[in-house]
Amino acid sequence: MSDDTWLPLFPLNTVLFPGGALPLRVFETRYIDMVRDCMKRDAPFGVVRIKSGKEVGVAAQPDSVGCLAHIVEWDMPELGLLMLQTSGGQRFRILETRTLPDQRIEARTELIADDADAPPSAELVACATALKTVIKDINEAARASGEGGFSPFPAELKLDSTCWVANRWCEILPISTLARQKLLELTDAQSRLAIVHQYLVQHGIVAGDKSH
Repeated sequence: MSDDTWLPLFPLNTVLFPGGALPLRVFETRYIDMVRDCMKRDAPFGVVRIKSGKEVGVAAQPDSVGCLAHIVEWDMPELGLLMLQTSGGQRFRILETRTLPDQRIEARTELIADDADAPPSAELVACATALKTVIKDINEAARASGEGGFSPFPAELKLDSTCWVANRWCEILPISTLARQKLLELTDAQSRLAIVHQYLVQHGIVAGDKSH
């Protein structure tokens, strides 16, 4: 993404992580137009958490760090309603924003380097083992719900990746969107995993270190 490119933003009350899956129901004309333009150009848009304001109406104020959303599938079941499946790409930092006449926001951004995977650790094994069980339960529930059931996990699980395991936990933990945003902004995958592990230990989801 060149420096002179303005990235279209989709401010939402959610946080998208790299490698994550985000289904979107788009009904506002301005965002349908934005998505159509992205599809024509085979380009992503930016998903950013709303810092203040609302998803509809006047342009909301976004947080400074977001994640690129790549359109994987789309469908228009009825006129004026666009159903999207998107996948989280690289994170970005907003340098400057501008508001268009239709109250859409665009930004000049800089991409944030992908987190480096940390060496395997006892924390990773514990978090990955618990995550595998959770994913199995969520996938089974999605299948049982029949048509329209959605699983936020891809077929290929990267349970040996610190980045992937930490990001998937960050998406599903019952925490505030602000806490999720702070986790997204961390630039060290091991730090993110350590926070997740601490949470899982505190809530009895994984066993703590008995040596302490």
